[in-house]
Amino acid sequence: MPWLGLGVYKSSEGEEVKGAVKAAIEAGYRSIDTAAFYNNEAGVGTAIKECGIPREEIFVTTKVWNTQQGYESTLEAFEESRKKLDLEYIDLYLIHWPVQGKYKETWKALEKLYKEGMVRAIGVSNFHIHHLRDLLEDVEIAPMVNQVEYHPRLTQKELHSFCKNHRIQLEAWSPLARGEILTEPTVIEIGEKYQKTPAQIVLRWDLQNEVVTIPKSVKTERIIENAAIFDFEISMEDMARLDGLNINKRVGPDPDNFTF
Repeated sequence: MPWLGLGVYKSSEGEEVKGAVKAAIEAGYRSIDTAAFYNNEAGVGTAIKECGIPREEIFVTTKVWNTQQGYESTLEAFEESRKKLDLEYIDLYLIHWPVQGKYKETWKALEKLYKEGMVRAIGVSNFHIHHLRDLLEDVEIAPMVNQVEYHPRLTQKELHSFCKNHRIQLEAWSPLARGEILTEPTVIEIGEKYQKTPAQIVLRWDLQNEVVTIPKSVKTERIIENAAIFDFEISMEDMARLDGLNINKRVGPDPDNFTF
């Protein structure tokens, strides 16, 4: 799984999402993150088909939405997503949110898809530690990924540690806190020191914390900028300063208080 990918949440189906995916692949991205809920899987699939890069070199993630959770309905939802993407297999399939009373049956469906080779990896999204503990009690195959809101104002250190101990890869959605973190004086100051943009500093912070990151954009120049994070390293001192920005602030819903 690549450390950097393109998120396509809120990218409109059709030309907008196709343009973003093609720009990302041209800029060197090899991971694209979509979901049934985003309503743009068809455009993502078309862009992958037309980009000229072999399918096996591109890592594609999609997710089952809350209203389709449950064993049989998840299998049906997966097939819908696969057909829209027009792909023989999906690289990573995630449970989008921990719908109480449903995510265990949903997980059994993901295990079946994995065993059948329809999915190369399976995981969850927006799972707290208590959700993971509950799920792990009944699994044959442990989740390989947990995709959560993660940025310097929401470092989730306990969750990160739990995931590491259980060999679950943490992945960051909204790594730039919907742009809010880009005006943080500490981030700007550190960016000036390394001659990097605030976004590049935060995305590099993700990587050095061993967190996969999927910033979203439909602007080619921003997509290219977000990928320029492999040619420098943030010092331990500056990493600690970024960690110190944590105030447990979410820009998205809390999984424990989400209207499913």
